[in-house]
Amino acid sequence: MWLFVLFLAIPVIEIGLFIQVGDAIGLWPTLLIVILTAIIGTWMIRAQGAHAINQLRGSLTEMRDPTEPLAHGAMILISGALLLTPGFFTDAVGFALLVPAFRSGVFSYLRSRVKMQSFSVNTGQTAQPRPNDSVIDGEFEEVDPPSDPTNPGNSGWTRH
Repeated sequence: MWLFVLFLAIPVIEIGLFIQVGDAIGLWPTLLIVILTAIIGTWMIRAQGAHAINQLRGSLTEMRDPTEPLAHGAMILISGALLLTPGFFTDAVGFALLVPAFRSGVFSYLRSRVKMQSFSVNTGQTAQPRPNDSVIDGEFEEVDPPSDPTNPGNSGWTRH
């Protein structure tokens, strides 16, 4: 239900803001602001995204928990979508998500709401099965299908 309200409220907020800003400064300055925020946002997303990828690479190289760099990358991606959507409200939220301190606050809030059970890193060593793992051992033998010299396209699975 809250998702429906969100999809209904955001366009209404955007339309209201477009009317208010357009009435205050005019049509062309309003459109110019929307275009400039998309251009500036795209430039900022490229810089922030490269930084987030480097942080993720570093955490994976050092075998640290990559949760925070992944979350920052996801928020930067969402920010990009919001900044490319025309509107003042979506631009404000998009630019807020480009501020590292704001993203850290959002991450801290989300981390307090989500409980992680375990995190493990495969170091490339042979893993020993844990007691609760089920191991199925079996053997196989390759069997060639019988060939039918009268009908080379017949696989034997269908009868005509």
